[in-house]
Amino acid sequence: MKKRATTIFSVTNGVLLAGLAVYVLLDSFVIPHRYASATEAYTEGSAGIEQEETDGSGQSSGSDADASKRDAESGPKGWKKKRSFRGNKSENSEEALQEQDTGSVEYDTVSEYHENGVDITLKQYRVNDTNVYVADVKLDSADRLKTALAEDTYGRNIKEETSVTAANNNAVLAINGDFYGSRETGYVIREGVLYRDKCGKGNEDLVVLKSGEFLIINEDDISAQELLDMGAWQVLSFGPALVTDGEVAVDEEEEVGRAMQSNPRTAIGLIDDLHYVFVVADGRTTDNAGLTLRELAGFMKDLGAETAYNLDGGGSSTMIFRGELINHPTTGGRGTEERSVSDIVYIR
Repeated sequence: MKKRATTIFSVTNGVLLAGLAVYVLLDSFVIPHRYASATEAYTEGSAGIEQEETDGSGQSSGSDADASKRDAESGPKGWKKKRSFRGNKSENSEEALQEQDTGSVEYDTVSEYHENGVDITLKQYRVNDTNVYVADVKLDSADRLKTALAEDTYGRNIKEETSVTAANNNAVLAINGDFYGSRETGYVIREGVLYRDKCGKGNEDLVVLKSGEFLIINEDDISAQELLDMGAWQVLSFGPALVTDGEVAVDEEEEVGRAMQSNPRTAIGLIDDLHYVFVVADGRTTDNAGLTLRELAGFMKDLGAETAYNLDGGGSSTMIFRGELINHPTTGGRGTEERSVSDIVYIR
């Protein structure tokens, strides 16, 4: 009788533990959680800005995150300001960079759009056995550079395909964003609204000011509220920075783990005032090797970017132009298939 009771207890305990494990997995990756913005929470009497340490990467494996993060240079409130446009870029003699000179790399003009103060030329390059799609964007106003959340809702596990979010926001051009919803830390400011103010230790962010100018900051050096007060309009927390002041910002010591491997990549860069490049590289297939972070950084520099930033990559890397899927997003090389993500960067 005692043995039978012990067996029943063991079975019951096992079932309960298994059920708890399933719930934790569903809660982490499947069950949607809609949150109030940090500003709303503060107004309702929350503790305000909360500092939380991470493992140093600030990323979740579910978003194919690169573990590499850079420490920001010291400066006013910890940010690095781009220099004025210099035209010709100085060459970096370090052989390990293996940079492509895009002026000598052939490309095809895929499509163009010239309407309503928006000029976009979409080009396809072949770099390091990889198809790389570059949207060269010139705007007449900074407010045309926008971001959007999946289902127009801030929260965890709220996702939809880049093409769906793009269509819902009448986007002419869209790329995936930073997949903020896969992490619990990292600043989130979108369209001037502060959604998350939890600092991720070592996180290096891209700040887009209302003027359209790009800044690179380290979350250790400045709070989300301070960024908002100084005029931050968008803050994307993924990284690392690829180019700062017209020079490659990724070195061999920082390029670790998946960052050293060739993968699909997404990046955005600022060339000059209201002149941007949106870049998506294919990868993980027999036809496309993908790019390492350093290869991507070198490519962004040679496109003329003064400041460039790495966004979520891997299966998330997606470009939509005029309602069409431009690249070939894939997870594990198993055919073209968009991944649902939590946010996009787009032009309207």
